[in-house]
Amino acid sequence: MRKLPAALAVAALAAVSLTGCTSSPSADDCVPESADVAALDLVNVTGSVDAVPNIDLYTPFHVEQTEFREDVAGEGTEVEASSQLIVVDVALFSGETGDALLATPYDGDLSRAYTVDRWAEQFPAFTDALVCASPGSRVTIAMAPGDYDAASLASVGVAEDDTVIAVVDVRKVYLSAADGDNQFNVGHGLPTVVRAPDGRPGIIVPDGAAPDGLQIETLKKGDGAVVTGEQPVRVHYTGVTWDEREVFDTSWDSEPASMTLDAVVPGFAAALDGQTVGSQVLVVIPPEQGYGDQAQGSIPAGSTLVFVIDILGLDDAPLS
Repeated sequence: MRKLPAALAVAALAAVSLTGCTSSPSADDCVPESADVAALDLVNVTGSVDAVPNIDLYTPFHVEQTEFREDVAGEGTEVEASSQLIVVDVALFSGETGDALLATPYDGDLSRAYTVDRWAEQFPAFTDALVCASPGSRVTIAMAPGDYDAASLASVGVAEDDTVIAVVDVRKVYLSAADGDNQFNVGHGLPTVVRAPDGRPGIIVPDGAAPDGLQIETLKKGDGAVVTGEQPVRVHYTGVTWDEREVFDTSWDSEPASMTLDAVVPGFAAALDGQTVGSQVLVVIPPEQGYGDQAQGSIPAGSTLVFVIDILGLDDAPLS
């Protein structure tokens, strides 16, 4: 099997442009296998989940519709949305010959986080097949024609009407939104936060003047790792200005942002420092801990900023 360097693996196995968010089943309705997995009875996957797998199958192997099953059950955070960040290793096999085609490096590097949506640009089958998967899961997918990008696999001998088998080993799953316990806050004079079913927050700024000084409230308290600043933190955030009451920036329209505490305004860093993964934080940032008397894009000079931040995970450093 050709093993791709990290950079090439990303180019070949995950497109780099973003697509719009697509809906996917809720984790509460987890179905880790497709409705019909009879054909997959002919596919035997062996080997450690930490290494490139081996498969045995009767060839030529064809499916008319994509089938998938979970061969090894993982534990922990589950994939529940196609906009969710995951770290996976993937090995591809030809259904026509059973030969290995391509594989990610399988080198233990947990820094290569991409959304399910990105993987689905090349492999639409992943959107449904990876629902319910969690760290440690191994999922086998028999991809019917149309559920993979045939043009990108033509160079390795895949014809448009071939079946391609993907074995996906899930290494890491980030939260899709804060999942911590709701916290009681008095919050007099502070903004109100409402949430859509997918966790996306809306911010209602009250009438009246902004409070003096930095205000931080933990709305949900997660039980994950602590944000210390030693690792980049992955977040979803929405920001509004107190006076204009309009969203000037949000990560919810793209994908979770990775940031270090020394690369954001002091008030934002203070809101994250010491918080835990799974938490949702409301912070009101006075100008002196925001952008001060300098305008910043659509943000007027001297603005008080309001952010709601969902802490989704900590990023691992790339392997040297």
